Amino acid sequence: MRVSRVVVKNYRSLKFVDFSFSELSTTIIGENNTGKSNLLLALRICLDVQLSSAFRFLQKEDIHCQVDQSEPFQVIIGVEFSSFEGNENEEALLHGTQIGDNRARIFYRFRPKRAVREAIVRGEGPAELTPEHYSWELFGGGNPEVDLTAIEWNLDNEEFGASVVSLQYLQSYLVVFLPALRDVESDLQQSRRSLLTRLIEATGIAPTEQQSLINAIMAANDQIAASPTIDGIGTAIDAALKQITGPAFELDVELGLTAPTFQSIIRNLIVLLSNDLVSKYEPRRNGLGMNNILYIAMLVEYFRKRSAIGRSAGELILIEEPEAHLHPQLQSTLLEGLRELPFQSILTTHSTQVTAKVPLSSYVILTKSTDGTPIGAVPALTSGLSKTEQEDLNRYLDATKSNLLFARRVLLVEGAAELILLSPLVKQIMGVDLEREGISVVAIHGTHFTPYAKLFSHGALPKKCAIVADADQNLNVDASIPATDDPPPTHNLYALVGPFVQVHLGKTTFECEITIEKNVEWLSKVADELGAPRLKSDLDLCGIIGGEPDNILKAKVLRTAKRFGKARFAQVAARHVGYAGDLPEYIRAAVDWLRA
Repeated sequence: MRVSRVVVKNYRSLKFVDFSFSELSTTIIGENNTGKSNLLLALRICLDVQLSSAFRFLQKEDIHCQVDQSEPFQVIIGVEFSSFEGNENEEALLHGTQIGDNRARIFYRFRPKRAVREAIVRGEGPAELTPEHYSWELFGGGNPEVDLTAIEWNLDNEEFGASVVSLQYLQSYLVVFLPALRDVESDLQQSRRSLLTRLIEATGIAPTEQQSLINAIMAANDQIAASPTIDGIGTAIDAALKQITGPAFELDVELGLTAPTFQSIIRNLIVLLSNDLVSKYEPRRNGLGMNNILYIAMLVEYFRKRSAIGRSAGELILIEEPEAHLHPQLQSTLLEGLRELPFQSILTTHSTQVTAKVPLSSYVILTKSTDGTPIGAVPALTSGLSKTEQEDLNRYLDATKSNLLFARRVLLVEGAAELILLSPLVKQIMGVDLEREGISVVAIHGTHFTPYAKLFSHGALPKKCAIVADADQNLNVDASIPATDDPPPTHNLYALVGPFVQVHLGKTTFECEITIEKNVEWLSKVADELGAPRLKSDLDLCGIIGGEPDNILKAKVLRTAKRFGKARFAQVAARHVGYAGDLPEYIRAAVDWLRA
């Protein structure tokens, strides 16, 4: 069984989101304050029986800020399920909530109480509604023709055939939430209902084995009691206690390992670890990252045991920002491990390392609309990308490029030279810090912009993307570059222009375009450091004569960049960017459009 759809309206920062999940492992990504944590809490309000119901009775601050709370309103959190048919436990759990073949739904509503609703209909409602006029309810099923998004505050559940869902029936569906900043060491320590205790109980240790453990503790206690020193300390404590309490409240004291019962034994067990240097050490000596992985591993094993003994009607792991405790390799390991498990997991992340290892089909993206409210999309389902384009993006969106998923605005460029040089050059000439403006420069290392551009649309990433590229017109001066039998295909980039995408092309290549009159001194410094004296001499002469560099000089700059490597050229140029005096107009236009 898996969560296949989530609808949230008017809860905290989430005015309205409607997601469909296509895989068992889902990654929710987005910049800060877009509602990722609120989405997880919304899921818990609807499904997690371990969450205190105090969270289900909402306060004023739990209602979306654009809702007029003096008028009737509703917060609704709806969850649809699929892939449960054929599993007796899961079918029993969802009995009465099914709305079609292999499809069921459970929804939470926070709205005016029935008496208040009836009074409003009669025109006798309170002059101004307060939280005391509201209550929460949990229902499921109903007429499938009535979609979750169509359920308004004044539509009674009975009108479309929905039935009450009791929280106690959800106990066999386990929801586990792992917050980002948590005390992992404390989670691993023993308490009455610790994860280790539940894992041992789910394993089902036979009574004979339990008794042998009890006998071992009793024998150890007898051996400890036989120690003269230990016995003496126990006797001294016993005498001191009796002296203080008097005979009316006296207790007998002796020292031992633990009470000789099976429950006391398992409550006092702890995890012990070993490595090449240390044997059998406690997790408190471990790093946070490894303890985090250890805890998740124990959790997964508990899920397996729970399923094996027939207690399970499904599991859902909610992990907030796994990168908070893990270095990049462990992030990748965790993501790959979760994707291989038969249990559903939903993660939230800010990490490009995480998104680099996640296929596009499992992305859920939250971003801010123009009015500041978060909106969400599932790009694989809503962006119009073909299967081939999705496969291309899966390969392209590595740890470097996937930051476009978090950026508020994106400047897409061809290669490393623009990636390295554009930000310092724009800051030098325009006084604009792209990062502070929320603009990320992303290089795709090629000219195949189409799949990237499709991401920036109403259905996927509704935010601005400016494509800055080379027209690569032939200057007819670069005889050193031979013609090729199979020239690369050309793309009509202007066909990508849309509400969120603009295209800005230079007339030739980037290195030629920055070779303009006010940049001659700057490029001379670059040539000098690179060790290109002939180019430096030509640039110095151009500076003396004045005027715009001709095509021959532009081509020499390009050949020098290719000879030393475009990335190396850009590195040196960025170091001397303080001597730059102007910016190509097409780049300036792209930045202006993104900032508008």
